Amino acid sequence: MAKLQDVAAKAGVSVTTVSRVINNYGYLGKETVEKVNAAMRELNYLPSAVARSLQGKRTNLVGLIFPGVSNPFFGELVEKLERRFFEKGYKVILCDSMSDREKEREYLRMLAANKVDGIITGTHNANIEEYEATGAAIIAFDRSISKNIPIVSSDNYAGGRMAAETLTRAGAKKIAILTGENNPDYPTYKRYEGCADALSEKGMEAILYKCTQPTVALKTMQLKAILREGAADGYFCTDDLTALLLIGEAKKLFLDVPGDIKVVGYDATAYIRTYHPFLTTIAQPIEDAAILMIDLMLRRIGNPDEAMERLYCLPVSLIRGETA
Repeated sequence: MAKLQDVAAKAGVSVTTVSRVINNYGYLGKETVEKVNAAMRELNYLPSAVARSLQGKRTNLVGLIFPGVSNPFFGELVEKLERRFFEKGYKVILCDSMSDREKEREYLRMLAANKVDGIITGTHNANIEEYEATGAAIIAFDRSISKNIPIVSSDNYAGGRMAAETLTRAGAKKIAILTGENNPDYPTYKRYEGCADALSEKGMEAILYKCTQPTVALKTMQLKAILREGAADGYFCTDDLTALLLIGEAKKLFLDVPGDIKVVGYDATAYIRTYHPFLTTIAQPIEDAAILMIDLMLRRIGNPDEAMERLYCLPVSLIRGETA
């Protein structure tokens, strides 16, 4: 853990100057303040008096870092985590990273300064060294951070294979996979991989579309163009929201679902099952994931040296609707 003297040496100033920057005391030039703040960021120095006073003690605070709770999947997962943590005497600090790497780093510094007991992270930004410096018990959801941090995940590969089997059994002959960035580090890549492998074994080649438009309006335009191409009669969408948008555009083009095209989604949140029960989709075990992550975190808080598995993989299931 970096000390005040380390920051002073890094910034090329005195310890007194660093202390004045931290406490915003007296006049300091802008350049000096920027140098000290840059040194603190680089060294992951935590200038919190509260953090220092709590050294070795528990705060009963945990941090949750997710890319955006407006997504029904993350919203439901966060709700289950918060409720169960509260029942166990923990308060939650929710950090919405919006898939922004620098925003995630700033949140990590804030959580470390507040001396949270643990952090659950489900974002997909890579190479963020602050995780190693927090001193908190960390559990990752669907993300690899380091070999020492356990990962909880649903079986994305099996889910992709399940989608392929569902579409081919429904009679689809040409199948497209609609993903996001399709980065090998993202969980959706395993979904793509599982589907593509299952199709290859049947002598079929998957058609890949990367749906990365930043707004619903632009994504809708892209989906309409994909449907007009007519290259596929079966679509595996690696999230339910894309599947619903695709079905909506298909209806506008007078395409019958599942007559003309068949669609399978992924996630099956309570919201989807309640308000869109017609959608055929692959269900992630959200409740099980929340319970498991909390159990692992509490074990790690209680015994930081306990040996844990690298990956805890939960099974997925098919929710049969009317779209495939």
